[in-house]
This record gives sequence, structure tokens and C-alpha cells, in this order.
Amino acid sequence: MSGAGRGHGPPRVRRVGHPWRAVLFDLDGTLADTTALIVECFQRTVEAHLGERLPPERWLATMGRPLRVQMRDFARDEAEWEAMVATYNTHQEALHDGRVRAFDHAAEVLDALRVAGVPVALVTSKGRRMTERTLSCCGLAERIEVCVCGDEVERPKPDPEPVRRALDLLGTGPGGEDVLFVGDSPFDVRAGRAAGVRTAAALWGPFSESVLACERPHHTLRALPDLLVLRP
Repeated sequence: MSGAGRGHGPPRVRRVGHPWRAVLFDLDGTLADTTALIVECFQRTVEAHLGERLPPERWLATMGRPLRVQMRDFARDEAEWEAMVATYNTHQEALHDGRVRAFDHAAEVLDALRVAGVPVALVTSKGRRMTERTLSCCGLAERIEVCVCGDEVERPKPDPEPVRRALDLLGTGPGGEDVLFVGDSPFDVRAGRAAGVRTAAALWGPFSESVLACERPHHTLRALPDLLVLRP
């Protein structure tokens, strides 16, 4: 897995007639089950700095954006903003490895795409270092060819920049009806639609089907294996 090239594994030969030229995935809430970890780190951070507990929904509504952008919504000034980001990162470092796992069938779906010769990229708002750590803990690092992280772009999701960069790095050409972006948040769907690719809303993440439906995804998936029978 690389930010500037393809990962390891056998040579890829795309099967003639396969429906997808490339498949892109979000990470948190899509391939990796990290929601409980994220909520706990948020609650500990808010309690430490604001002296109160907020409903998990307050934080979950912002998931899919970079941490610094999320935390700005809660801090009362610049100094507190920086301090809250630091506190969150401290808790994440301490709790991460024991609290994350791959969603069921994530590895099998990625393996099936490789066997079919379909290029796979990760498009996440998470920073590079923690992205690599999450993928490693989930056993998915060697199954991702290209990764574009939130701290490597000027305009993260919902801007289309990271989606377009992933396609550039894969070398598959621009977006189109035969490129799919799978994500669990409204920001994923917006980024994919703006980049001109097909979008699939992952319904096993923290966002409800009704919330995601408002973004008009091209497809909805109730489980990861549903992707393997999906057609444009």
C-alpha cells in the first residue's frame, strides 16, 4: 500500500467484462470498525476541555471529515482547538490497537477484487500515520494498492480532490460510470459524485439509511459482499 504507487501482490490482470475499472473505499466506518473508538476519544476529550458529556450523535454527524476540522466545531477559541486535537490524539494512541477491527468480509472482498484484476484505492480523511496503523491492525495493509489521506490533500472530502488523486495514482484514468467509491458518510457520497464516479453508501457505518439517501448515492450496500455482485 502506498500513497504514490501500487502495493504488493501478484500482477493484476483485469478480467474482460468486469464491471468496475477501479473501486475506491473509505476507511473508518467502511472497511474498519472504529466508531466506538472514535466516540470514546471524543467523549474523553470533550469532558477534559468542556467539562460535559455530549450525545454521541454530535460527533458522529461530523465523521468523514479530518479531525482538525471536526474539533473546530467544538472548541471555543484557537488555543482550545489545538489542545483538544492533542488530547484526542493522545487517547487515540493509547486505545487504538485494542479497539479496531476490520468489518466482516473486508479482506475477502478486497482479495476478490484483486483476483478479478480490479485496482483498489483507499480515500480517507484520516492522517497517513494513523491510517497505516489502522490498516495494519485490521490486516488490510497489503490489500490496498494506493492510499490518499486527509493530510496529503489541500481540500479533503467532501471535495473531489482526494478521489481524483487516487485515480491518478492508480493510473486508471479519470472517473466515470465504471469507477465506484464506497463510503459510509455523506461526505464520501458528495466527494464521489463531485468527482464524477459512481457512489455506494455503506449502511453498516454510523449514518442511517435516511441520512445517506439525502445525498443521492447511486447504490446502497447492506454488507460488504454485496459489492461483488454490484453493477453500474
